[in-house]
Amino acid sequence: MLEALHWRYATKKFDAAAKIGPELWEALESALVLSPSSFGLQPWKFIVVTNPLTKAGLVAHSWGQSQPADCSHLVVFALKIGLNEAHVDHFLERQVEVRGGSLESLGGYRNLMVGGLQKAGDAGHLDTWQTHQVYIALGQFMTAAALLGVDTCPMEGIVPAEYDKALDLVGSGYRTVVACAAGYRSAEDKYASLKKVRFPASEVVKHV
Repeated sequence: MLEALHWRYATKKFDAAAKIGPELWEALESALVLSPSSFGLQPWKFIVVTNPLTKAGLVAHSWGQSQPADCSHLVVFALKIGLNEAHVDHFLERQVEVRGGSLESLGGYRNLMVGGLQKAGDAGHLDTWQTHQVYIALGQFMTAAALLGVDTCPMEGIVPAEYDKALDLVGSGYRTVVACAAGYRSAEDKYASLKKVRFPASEVVKHV
């Protein structure tokens, strides 16, 4: 694990000819689906972009960075806007489908979740709370990729509103939060061989 984490870095230049194989991508996609979230509500959608024209078009909305065009797969992490009771009910229906039981027996859990969403909404930070969940999924995806020898580059340097337009998210109930390019590093990427610069553990880890 540590070897993989030392190996990974935010890849600046991808080898445009190197593609992630179907079986390997299926595993990475499963890692996305298996990401943890608060209450397990999964307030997201993962848009996987592989069409060359679409990827190239996103460069203009990524501060001119070439990673969207050159990577094998670009994952756009989108937030489900204004999570509500309908989503909670959809989640509980899925829980009954997978685990059995009845919706009636989950009434207390439903009230807890709906109450939490309502409280966050009244305070004006519901979407902010759910955005934090999206970043958990991003972290899981990047770690899974490193363990499988796939390079990634998380990208906040994008224009989310333009991504929404390009990916037909406007009016869908979802909006872009962050993107992550995945593929294989180019031999010309000078950053691949640089040592990681991290504060020592004694400075950032506290044992109590």
